Amino acid sequence: MTSNGTDTRRRVITAVAQTEPSLPVQQIAEAVDVVADHFARLRSLAAALDAHPDALAVGAPPIVGRLVEELIACGSSVLRTPACAGCGVVGRPLTRTDLGGMCGPCAHRHNTRVCARCGIDKPVAGRTGDGQPICERCRRHTRGHRQCGICGKTTTIVVRARDDQPDICANCYRRPEAVCSRCGRLRQCSFAETDTPICPTCTPRATAVCAHCGQTRPPSARWPEGPVCGPCYDAALKRRGPCAGCGTVRRLIAPPGPAARLCAGCADGPDPMTGHVCGDCGREDKLYEPARCAFCALRRRAALALTGATGQMLAEFVPVFEAIVAARNPRTALNWLRKGAGAAVLAEIVTGQLEVSHDALDAHPHRQGADYLRHVLVASGALPDRDENQARLQHRVTGLLAGIDEPADRRLVQAYATWRVLHQLRRRAAARPRPRTPTRNAHVRIAVAVEFLTWLRSRHIALADVGQSEIDLWLTTAGPAAPDVRDFLTWAADHHHAHRLTVPGQGRRDGPATSPDQRWALLARLLHDDTLDPTDRVAGALLLCYGQQLSRITTMTRDQIIHRDHHTVLLRFGRGEITVPEPLAGLLLELLANGRPYVGVGTPDASPWLFPGGLPGRPLTAARLGERLRLLGIYAQAGRRATLTQLAATLPAPTTAVRWVHQAGGDWNHYAAELAQDRIHQP
Repeated sequence: MTSNGTDTRRRVITAVAQTEPSLPVQQIAEAVDVVADHFARLRSLAAALDAHPDALAVGAPPIVGRLVEELIACGSSVLRTPACAGCGVVGRPLTRTDLGGMCGPCAHRHNTRVCARCGIDKPVAGRTGDGQPICERCRRHTRGHRQCGICGKTTTIVVRARDDQPDICANCYRRPEAVCSRCGRLRQCSFAETDTPICPTCTPRATAVCAHCGQTRPPSARWPEGPVCGPCYDAALKRRGPCAGCGTVRRLIAPPGPAARLCAGCADGPDPMTGHVCGDCGREDKLYEPARCAFCALRRRAALALTGATGQMLAEFVPVFEAIVAARNPRTALNWLRKGAGAAVLAEIVTGQLEVSHDALDAHPHRQGADYLRHVLVASGALPDRDENQARLQHRVTGLLAGIDEPADRRLVQAYATWRVLHQLRRRAAARPRPRTPTRNAHVRIAVAVEFLTWLRSRHIALADVGQSEIDLWLTTAGPAAPDVRDFLTWAADHHHAHRLTVPGQGRRDGPATSPDQRWALLARLLHDDTLDPTDRVAGALLLCYGQQLSRITTMTRDQIIHRDHHTVLLRFGRGEITVPEPLAGLLLELLANGRPYVGVGTPDASPWLFPGGLPGRPLTAARLGERLRLLGIYAQAGRRATLTQLAATLPAPTTAVRWVHQAGGDWNHYAAELAQDRIHQP
C-alpha cells in the first residue's frame, strides 16, 4: 500500500477508535481491512467519516454500514445495527438524509420535489428534457404516449403492437381469463398461461405493521414514523382541528396518529403530507384530482355539468348547482355526477335534448333516474311541484285499463276509477294536504274491481245478473283482498250497473303488544346508547314514549321542536305542545343541529323535515323507518300498541279509552276474576 493509502488507513482507524472505545485498535484495524479491501473503498470510507463524525451511529452511506456490522461482529458494545430511519428495516444499505440513514425506497420517497407536470410535491422519478423533475405517475403517463388501436385515444400504451394486434392502452387492456389457482373462479388473471394463474383479488400484497394503529395491513404510504395503512392514511390527510400551538384550524400531524395536536407549522419534523393541499381553496385535505380537493372538484364538475352550449349556466339551474355542491360527502356527489342515472338525464336537459317538464320525465326510458332528477329539480324550484303519489297511481291505473281485453269492462272500470276512487282521493288530498298522499287503498280497490270483473267474465256472468250467491262464492274463493270489492259494488248499484248486494267488511283484530319489560329495555337503549344513529334513537323514542305512528313521525318538521329559555324543549303534536324530558330533549336538539348524516345528492341545504329522506326535498318514508327500527328489535305496531295501552292505564276509567284501560288492567277486572277462580285464595 502506498504512503497515501497508509495515511488514509491510519486516519480511518483513528476516527473509528474515537467513536468505538470498547474495541482494541488491532481489532478495529482488522475490521477496516475486511471492509475496505480496495483503495477506492478506503477512500470512500475516509471521506464519509471526515464529512460526518456521527457516520458510524447513522450507519450510512453503505460502506460505513458494512463497517458497523463488522465492528459489531467483532464484539462492539457501543454501536448498534444500522436501521432505516423511515421504516425501521435492518440489513439494507442506507443512504444518509437529514432524518438519518434510510433504505433505498424510503430515501427515494423522502427526496421530494414539486412535479413539473402535476404540480404535486412527490418523489422524483425522472427528469424532463430541460431537466425539470417529474413524479412516477407523470413519468409513466408520458412514457409510450401514443394512439390506442382500440379506442383511438392518445394515451399511455401498455401493450405494444405486434403481428396483427394493435397498440392497447391501459383503459382497453384486459387480462386473459383463466381459472384462478387461489379462489377457483374464472376471472381475468395474471400468469394465465402458467400453471398458477392468479386474479387481482387473490394477488398477495406486501403487509407491514401500521405505525398509527398497529394493525398488519398493506401500507398506503411510508412516512417518517413508519408504514401507514389505508384507513390511517385517509384519516391523517383529513384530520383537522385547532392547533395546540398556534390555535389555527389546520391539519394536525404531530404526534403522528389520532393523538395529533400540532399543525405542520408548529411541528418539529417534516410534513409527510405536504403535497395534499388544494390549489384552489388552499384547504389541507386529501386530493381528489391533481392539486384539487374533493369540494373544489365537485364545484368544477357540477358547473361543467350544468353549463349549456353557450358556456353560461342558466338561472334556473343555479339552485340545482348549489344543492349539488352542498353535499356533506363530496365524493358521493362526484360519483353521482360521474355515473348516476339522474346525472345522465340532467345532461340531456342541459344540452336541450330533453324538455324540463313532468311529462318529458314521465316518458323518459330511464324511469328511475328521471324520477330522482325530478325530485332534485322540484326541491330546487326548477320544476313545479306535483303530487307524485297521485301521478304514480294514475300511471298504474292506465296500465290496469290497458290490460282489460273486454271494452265494456274497460269503460266500467275507467268510470269507477275516475269518478269514484280518484275523485275521492283528490278531494281528500285538497282538504288535508300531506307530504305523501296515501294511495295504496285506492289502487287495491281498482285492482280488485278489475279482478272481480275478470272472474265474472270467466264464468259468463254479467255484472247486472250477479246475486248474493256469486258474492259469497267470490269471498270464499278469492284472495284476502276480496272484501275490498264492496266499494265497487256500491258504486255499481248507485249507478244501476248491478243489484245492491251485501259484502261484509274486514274486522279488525287486536295484535300482540311489546311486553312492558321489553319496551323499557328498548327505550333505555335508545336513550343511552351513543353508538346508534340519532335518527333511529329519536324516532324509536317517539314511538315507544308517545305512541306516534311512523307515518306521522317521518313527516315531522323542524319547527315542531321548540327550544325555550335554553332549558325547556317542547314538542308540538297537532295543536298541543308537550314538555320533553331529558335525555330525549338533548337527542332532539342534537338531531335538530346536526341533521341526518346522509341525505340524497341534490338535497337543498335548508330542509324543513326533521327526518329528511334519500329523495331530495322529501322526508323519510314510514316503510324505510320501520325497516331501520326492526333492525333494533322494535316493531312499530306492537310497540305502539304497548305504549298506548300503558298510557291509557293512567287515565281515569270514564273516558274514551275505557277499552284500553281494561286491556292494561287499570280497572283490576282481571285481578278480581283471577281471585274468583282461585279456590285457594282466602279473603
